[in-house]
Amino acid sequence: MDDEDPVALEKIAVGIAQETAALALAVRDRVVGDRSVADMDTKSSATDVVTAGDRECEAHVRERLATLRPADAVLGEEEGGAPDPAPGQVRWVVDPIDGTVNYTHGLPWFSVSLGVEVDGRTLAGAVVEPVSGRVWSAAAGHGARLDDRPLRASALDRLELAVIGTGLAYDRARRERQAALLGRIAGSVGDVRRQGCASLDLCSVAAGWIDGFYEHGLKHWDWSAGALIAEEAGAVVRRPGSGPGDGCGPEATVAAGPQLAAALTDLLRGAGAAQL
Repeated sequence: MDDEDPVALEKIAVGIAQETAALALAVRDRVVGDRSVADMDTKSSATDVVTAGDRECEAHVRERLATLRPADAVLGEEEGGAPDPAPGQVRWVVDPIDGTVNYTHGLPWFSVSLGVEVDGRTLAGAVVEPVSGRVWSAAAGHGARLDDRPLRASALDRLELAVIGTGLAYDRARRERQAALLGRIAGSVGDVRRQGCASLDLCSVAAGWIDGFYEHGLKHWDWSAGALIAEEAGAVVRRPGSGPGDGCGPEATVAAGPQLAAALTDLLRGAGAAQL
């Protein structure tokens, strides 16, 4: 088997993500269900909750990869890892539980997200929803799927009718700036959604459930798999650092159907997105 075959990597990513999704639910039943303070600590702020679920789920992913793909590098939200893999080395980008606040509060909109990259190019990705069991996945050049059904991004070309997703930072000062930006653009779009899980927001763009999405400050593991899934579904995707001249700011992630992407970028630029 070709070690860089996107279809084979997608299959492995889906299998590990499904196992990890089951573990995430089991840990929540055991630990988070009673909101046990002893099993929670914090990262960047008091609202950025790290649970036993995050740690156990990432450990499981790393154990499985050590068995199945021992030569690969791993970058994970909880344990860090390979920010600069060797040239040509396969790297797995792991968000063990994306949407941690939803997870700890009993909301069903969270996921396990695994992206697979080589030399900065994403080859495969899987995003699994533990509660519903839905599986979103893609292999570069082979399209994107939801439970094996092909996905296609929205063909809408009218910004004033578009449903746009976004996210807000844990840092309060940045969140206030993001809310102000949202206020400036809200009157120019059809409606807005804030669901609290970037990987699933990007998957929602892939499915056409929302017409576009933007957020500032996402980490690599937040968008690695979801960005590929949206792109393989035909969306135009701007990753952080990929468009410094577009006026959206270096930390912006933007994804939208192909008929809407330019208009959404223009709207964000005109509303001062570069200042976030």
